[in-house]
Amino acid sequence: MARKILTLKIEAAGRDHGKAFVLTELPARAAHSWATRALFAVMNAGFEIPDDLASAGMAGIAAVGLQALGRIPSAVAEPLLNELLSCVAYMPSPNNPAITRALIDDDAEEVATLFRLQKEVLALHVDFFTTAPRPTSA
Repeated sequence: MARKILTLKIEAAGRDHGKAFVLTELPARAAHSWATRALFAVMNAGFEIPDDLASAGMAGIAAVGLQALGRIPSAVAEPLLNELLSCVAYMPSPNNPAITRALIDDDAEEVATLFRLQKEVLALHVDFFTTAPRPTSA
């Protein structure tokens, strides 16, 4: 099965209105490495992972994840958040979706767009919590 890909068009008013970005899931090994580093960072910062996290849905998991990342020192969080942006490509012309390129600093002109991209990339990676079959005990 191929990695998940999501095209995100910015609808919010502002300098990024109408821009399109392509988000691609990390390969499993890279995603595992990222998640492990993030988990250890939030646990070292004293954040308690809620027991019912899996039932929170993708948006809830992404929100808790970003909230947890907000509790770790910026020197630890910044590389993790920047790595999320490595999953983002820019589509210079939404009318020609076959053409994309690596994200550069000037592609997203609003800080809110960068936060949205990070949140959506995180959601792309955590949806296995809500789509995987629930384990059952005998």
